[in-house]
Amino acid sequence: MIRKNPSVDVINDILRLTMDAYPASNFIKSLLFQYRERGGLSKKQLQDLHAKAAKVAGMPPGKLATLEAVILKKPTRYKSPMPVAAPAVIKDEKSGVYINEILAKYPQHKMVLFLKSKYDNGDILSPAEKGEIERLHKLLIK
Repeated sequence: MIRKNPSVDVINDILRLTMDAYPASNFIKSLLFQYRERGGLSKKQLQDLHAKAAKVAGMPPGKLATLEAVILKKPTRYKSPMPVAAPAVIKDEKSGVYINEILAKYPQHKMVLFLKSKYDNGDILSPAEKGEIERLHKLLIK
């Protein structure tokens, strides 16, 4: 973190004053430790620190205002929405009936056997394949 004046550290000052007010607070201890180790805090952590520090009596209002400015300067991260689940494949019942009728009459028809295996595996039949099934049904059954 690049600071204009490295001798002034408002966040560290606020952490120390809050630590003096709440010496048993594990939350403030963890924030202080993380600030020292990593050199910064996330926007959410700073917001929580501000809420805690605002309750401290004797906290300089200028330091709280500076903390608010630091919070506003940080970017807000949004989670992307969960992707919508793909709809279940709906089998075309008419094609299934046509395939079964053709195979009842001609059980060794290779093209229809191939299309039946695709249909049974849940693969989507293309419009050309559906048209082929209807054409064969018209020719062979009717």
